[in-house]
Amino acid sequence: MTTTDFITELFVRVDDALVGIRKHSQARLYPSEIVTLGLLFALKGGSERAFYRWVHRDLLPMFPNLPERTRLFELFATHQEWTRRFLAEPTVLGVADSYGIELIHPRRERRTSKQIGRKGLSNKRWIVGGKLGYVLNQWGRIVDWDAACANAHDQVFHPLIQQFVNTDGPQITVDMIVLTDPGFHAKAGDPINMKVCPHGTWNVRMVVESVLSMLTNVCHFKKARHRVWEFFRARLAFVMAAYNICVGWHGFRPDDKGFIPLHIAEFSL
Repeated sequence: MTTTDFITELFVRVDDALVGIRKHSQARLYPSEIVTLGLLFALKGGSERAFYRWVHRDLLPMFPNLPERTRLFELFATHQEWTRRFLAEPTVLGVADSYGIELIHPRRERRTSKQIGRKGLSNKRWIVGGKLGYVLNQWGRIVDWDAACANAHDQVFHPLIQQFVNTDGPQITVDMIVLTDPGFHAKAGDPINMKVCPHGTWNVRMVVESVLSMLTNVCHFKKARHRVWEFFRARLAFVMAAYNICVGWHGFRPDDKGFIPLHIAEFSL
Protein backbone atom coordinates (compact mmCIF):
# COMPACT_ATOMS: atom_id res chain seq x y z
CA MET A 1 0.00 0.00 0.00
CA THR A 2 1.49 3.32 -1.07
CA THR A 3 1.40 6.43 1.10
CA THR A 4 -1.21 7.98 -1.19
CA ASP A 5 -3.44 4.90 -0.95
CA PHE A 6 -3.09 4.86 2.82
CA ILE A 7 -3.98 8.54 3.20
CA THR A 8 -6.96 8.16 0.88
CA GLU A 9 -8.36 5.20 2.81
CA LEU A 10 -7.61 6.93 6.12
CA PHE A 11 -9.61 9.95 4.96
CA VAL A 12 -12.54 7.73 4.00
CA ARG A 13 -12.55 6.06 7.43
CA VAL A 14 -12.35 9.40 9.19
CA ASP A 15 -15.14 10.83 7.05
CA ASP A 16 -17.39 7.89 7.94
CA ALA A 17 -16.69 8.39 11.65
CA LEU A 18 -17.39 12.13 11.61
CA VAL A 19 -20.91 11.89 10.22
CA GLY A 20 -23.00 14.75 11.57
CA ILE A 21 -20.16 17.24 12.02
CA ARG A 22 -20.66 20.02 9.50
CA LYS A 23 -18.08 22.34 7.95
CA HIS A 24 -18.21 25.94 9.14
CA SER A 25 -19.18 28.33 6.37
CA GLN A 26 -15.93 30.29 6.76
CA ALA A 27 -13.63 27.29 7.22
CA ARG A 28 -11.14 26.31 4.54
CA LEU A 29 -10.84 22.67 5.61
CA TYR A 30 -13.58 20.12 6.14
CA PRO A 31 -13.67 18.36 9.54
CA SER A 32 -12.46 15.13 7.91
CA GLU A 33 -9.45 16.95 6.43
CA ILE A 34 -8.51 18.44 9.82
CA VAL A 35 -8.69 15.09 11.59
CA THR A 36 -6.85 13.26 8.80
CA LEU A 37 -4.00 15.78 8.94
CA GLY A 38 -3.93 15.47 12.73
CA LEU A 39 -3.67 11.69 12.48
CA LEU A 40 -0.86 11.99 9.95
CA PHE A 41 0.98 14.32 12.33
CA ALA A 42 0.53 11.73 15.10
CA LEU A 43 1.97 8.97 12.90
CA LYS A 44 4.75 11.09 11.42
CA GLY A 45 6.02 12.38 14.76
CA GLY A 46 8.77 14.96 14.98
CA SER A 47 8.36 18.71 15.10
CA GLU A 48 5.47 20.78 13.81
CA ARG A 49 7.69 22.58 11.29
CA ALA A 50 9.07 19.36 9.81
CA PHE A 51 5.58 17.89 9.50
CA TYR A 52 4.23 20.99 7.82
CA ARG A 53 7.12 21.05 5.33
CA TRP A 54 6.37 17.41 4.45
CA VAL A 55 2.65 18.05 3.96
CA HIS A 56 3.24 21.21 1.94
CA ARG A 57 5.85 19.50 -0.25
CA ASP A 58 4.26 16.09 -0.83
CA LEU A 59 0.56 16.27 0.04
CA LEU A 60 -0.57 19.68 -1.19
CA PRO A 61 -2.50 18.18 -4.17
CA MET A 62 -4.53 16.14 -1.64
CA PHE A 63 -5.10 19.12 0.67
CA PRO A 64 -5.19 22.15 -1.67
CA ASN A 65 -6.74 24.42 0.98
CA LEU A 66 -3.96 23.79 3.49
CA PRO A 67 -3.80 26.79 5.86
CA GLU A 68 -0.71 28.42 7.27
CA ARG A 69 1.28 26.30 9.72
CA THR A 70 0.26 27.96 13.00
CA ARG A 71 -3.38 28.07 11.92
CA LEU A 72 -3.31 24.34 11.12
CA PHE A 73 -2.07 23.39 14.59
CA GLU A 74 -4.56 25.75 16.20
CA LEU A 75 -7.25 23.76 14.39
CA PHE A 76 -5.84 20.54 15.85
CA ALA A 77 -6.05 21.98 19.36
CA THR A 78 -9.52 23.47 18.85
CA HIS A 79 -11.09 20.31 17.43
CA GLN A 80 -9.24 17.62 19.38
CA GLU A 81 -12.53 16.43 20.91
CA TRP A 82 -13.47 14.97 17.53
CA THR A 83 -10.87 12.26 18.13
CA ARG A 84 -13.03 10.78 20.91
CA ARG A 85 -15.15 9.18 18.20
CA PHE A 86 -12.24 6.80 17.59
CA LEU A 87 -11.92 5.54 21.18
CA ALA A 88 -12.78 1.87 21.72
CA GLU A 89 -15.61 0.39 23.74
CA PRO A 90 -14.85 -1.03 27.21
CA THR A 91 -14.75 -4.77 27.79
CA VAL A 92 -15.14 -6.89 30.91
CA LEU A 93 -11.38 -6.80 31.54
CA GLY A 94 -9.07 -3.85 30.92
CA VAL A 95 -5.59 -2.59 31.69
CA ALA A 96 -4.37 0.86 32.79
CA ASP A 97 -0.87 2.27 32.71
CA SER A 98 1.04 5.55 32.43
CA TYR A 99 3.69 6.79 30.01
CA GLY A 100 6.17 9.63 30.50
CA ILE A 101 6.80 12.06 27.63
CA GLU A 102 9.81 14.34 27.68
CA LEU A 103 9.23 17.94 26.59
CA ILE A 104 12.60 19.51 27.41
CA HIS A 105 15.97 18.27 28.61
CA PRO A 106 16.27 18.30 32.42
CA ARG A 107 19.18 20.75 32.14
CA ARG A 108 16.80 23.32 30.64
CA GLU A 109 14.30 23.08 33.49
CA ARG A 110 12.96 26.42 34.80
CA ARG A 111 14.74 28.52 32.20
CA THR A 112 11.41 30.09 31.29
CA SER A 113 8.25 30.95 33.19
CA LYS A 114 6.20 29.43 30.34
CA GLN A 115 7.44 25.87 30.96
CA ILE A 116 4.50 23.45 30.96
CA GLY A 117 6.29 20.24 31.95
CA ARG A 118 7.52 19.22 35.39
CA LYS A 119 10.33 16.95 36.50
CA GLY A 120 9.40 13.36 37.28
CA LEU A 121 10.58 9.78 36.96
CA SER A 122 9.84 7.72 33.87
CA ASN A 123 11.35 4.25 33.41
CA LYS A 124 13.81 4.97 36.24
CA ARG A 125 15.15 8.14 34.62
CA TRP A 126 14.38 11.80 35.20
CA ILE A 127 12.44 13.69 32.55
CA VAL A 128 10.84 17.13 32.38
CA GLY A 129 7.52 16.82 30.63
CA GLY A 130 4.11 15.24 30.91
CA LYS A 131 2.54 11.91 31.69
CA LEU A 132 -0.11 10.04 29.73
CA GLY A 133 -2.56 7.82 31.58
CA TYR A 134 -4.63 5.43 29.48
CA VAL A 135 -6.99 2.46 29.74
CA LEU A 136 -6.94 -0.44 27.27
CA ASN A 137 -9.67 -2.98 26.67
CA GLN A 138 -8.96 -6.68 26.36
CA TRP A 139 -8.21 -6.31 22.64
CA GLY A 140 -5.42 -3.80 23.27
CA ARG A 141 -7.37 -0.76 22.05
CA ILE A 142 -7.51 2.54 23.92
CA VAL A 143 -10.79 3.19 25.73
CA ASP A 144 -9.93 6.50 27.39
CA TRP A 145 -6.94 8.62 28.38
CA ASP A 146 -5.87 11.70 30.30
CA ALA A 147 -2.70 13.71 30.84
CA ALA A 148 -0.84 15.25 33.78
CA CYS A 149 2.60 16.66 34.50
CA ALA A 150 5.44 14.17 34.86
CA ASN A 151 5.70 14.80 38.62
CA ALA A 152 2.09 13.66 39.18
CA HIS A 153 1.48 10.33 40.89
CA ASP A 154 -0.38 7.66 38.95
CA GLN A 155 -3.22 8.03 41.44
CA VAL A 156 -4.35 11.18 39.58
CA PHE A 157 -5.67 8.82 36.89
CA HIS A 158 -8.14 7.13 39.26
CA PRO A 159 -11.07 8.96 37.58
CA LEU A 160 -10.18 7.17 34.32
CA ILE A 161 -10.77 3.88 36.10
CA GLN A 162 -13.65 5.03 38.29
CA GLN A 163 -15.79 6.01 35.28
CA PHE A 164 -16.48 2.33 34.55
CA VAL A 165 -18.35 1.98 37.84
CA ASN A 166 -22.06 2.65 37.40
CA THR A 167 -23.70 4.20 40.48
CA ASP A 168 -26.88 5.51 38.84
CA GLY A 169 -29.07 2.49 39.60
CA PRO A 170 -30.19 1.00 42.89
CA GLN A 171 -27.04 -1.15 42.93
CA ILE A 172 -23.46 -0.38 42.06
CA THR A 173 -22.38 -2.22 38.92
CA VAL A 174 -18.97 -2.51 37.29
CA ASP A 175 -18.67 -2.24 33.50
CA MET A 176 -14.95 -3.06 33.38
CA ILE A 177 -12.38 -4.43 35.82
CA VAL A 178 -9.10 -2.58 35.29
CA LEU A 179 -5.74 -4.15 36.07
CA THR A 180 -2.97 -1.79 37.18
CA ASP A 181 0.54 -1.92 38.57
CA PRO A 182 1.23 -1.01 42.24
CA GLY A 183 1.92 2.60 41.28
CA PHE A 184 -1.82 3.24 40.98
CA HIS A 185 -2.52 2.03 44.52
CA ALA A 186 -3.46 4.58 47.18
CA LYS A 187 -3.62 4.12 50.93
CA ALA A 188 -7.33 4.86 50.73
CA GLY A 189 -9.81 5.53 47.97
CA ASP A 190 -8.90 3.04 45.25
CA PRO A 191 -11.73 2.57 42.70
CA ILE A 192 -13.67 -0.59 43.45
CA ASN A 193 -13.10 -1.88 39.90
CA MET A 194 -9.31 -1.50 40.10
CA LYS A 195 -7.21 -4.61 40.70
CA VAL A 196 -3.57 -4.02 41.61
CA CYS A 197 -1.31 -6.69 40.13
CA PRO A 198 2.00 -7.31 41.94
CA HIS A 199 5.05 -7.85 39.74
CA GLY A 200 5.12 -11.32 38.22
CA THR A 201 1.35 -11.85 38.24
CA TRP A 202 -1.37 -11.37 35.63
CA ASN A 203 0.84 -11.48 32.54
CA VAL A 204 -2.11 -10.17 30.54
CA ARG A 205 -0.88 -6.73 31.61
CA MET A 206 2.07 -7.18 29.26
CA VAL A 207 -0.18 -5.90 26.47
CA VAL A 208 0.65 -2.40 27.70
CA GLU A 209 4.32 -3.01 26.87
CA SER A 210 3.37 -3.85 23.28
CA VAL A 211 1.30 -0.68 23.00
CA LEU A 212 4.06 1.51 24.46
CA SER A 213 6.60 -0.04 22.11
CA MET A 214 4.46 0.78 19.09
CA LEU A 215 3.84 4.35 20.25
CA THR A 216 7.55 4.87 20.87
CA ASN A 217 8.92 3.33 17.67
CA VAL A 218 6.21 4.27 15.16
CA CYS A 219 4.86 7.57 16.49
CA HIS A 220 8.17 8.73 18.03
CA PHE A 221 6.11 9.51 21.09
CA LYS A 222 8.73 9.47 23.82
CA LYS A 223 9.74 13.06 23.14
CA ALA A 224 7.64 16.06 22.10
CA ARG A 225 8.41 19.74 21.62
CA HIS A 226 5.18 21.45 22.59
CA ARG A 227 5.27 24.59 24.70
CA VAL A 228 1.51 25.02 25.22
CA TRP A 229 -0.46 22.48 27.25
CA GLU A 230 -3.51 22.55 24.95
CA PHE A 231 -1.33 21.71 21.94
CA PHE A 232 0.34 18.93 23.91
CA ARG A 233 -3.06 17.41 24.75
CA ALA A 234 -4.06 17.69 21.09
CA ARG A 235 -0.97 15.67 20.14
CA LEU A 236 -1.96 13.00 22.67
CA ALA A 237 -5.54 12.93 21.40
CA PHE A 238 -4.53 12.37 17.79
CA VAL A 239 -1.94 9.75 18.71
CA MET A 240 -4.55 7.79 20.67
CA ALA A 241 -6.98 7.97 17.74
CA ALA A 242 -4.31 7.07 15.18
CA TYR A 243 -3.27 4.03 17.20
CA ASN A 244 -6.85 2.75 17.48
CA ILE A 245 -7.46 3.19 13.76
CA CYS A 246 -4.23 1.54 12.65
CA VAL A 247 -4.26 -1.38 15.09
CA GLY A 248 -7.70 -2.37 13.82
CA TRP A 249 -7.04 -1.54 10.17
CA HIS A 250 -7.28 -5.16 8.97
CA GLY A 251 -9.71 -6.28 11.66
CA PHE A 252 -8.89 -8.51 14.60
CA ARG A 253 -7.70 -11.86 13.32
CA PRO A 254 -6.69 -14.39 15.99
CA ASP A 255 -3.95 -16.88 15.23
CA ASP A 256 -4.14 -20.64 15.75
CA LYS A 257 -3.79 -20.18 19.52
CA GLY A 258 -6.50 -17.53 19.71
CA PHE A 259 -4.00 -14.68 20.21
CA ILE A 260 -4.67 -11.40 18.39
CA PRO A 261 -1.34 -9.77 17.44
CA LEU A 262 -1.06 -5.98 17.63
CA HIS A 263 1.04 -4.17 15.05
CA ILE A 264 1.11 -0.76 13.37
CA ALA A 265 4.65 -0.75 11.95
CA GLU A 266 3.36 -0.83 8.36
CA PHE A 267 1.82 2.62 8.91
CA SER A 268 5.07 4.29 9.88
CA LEU A 269 5.60 7.46 7.86
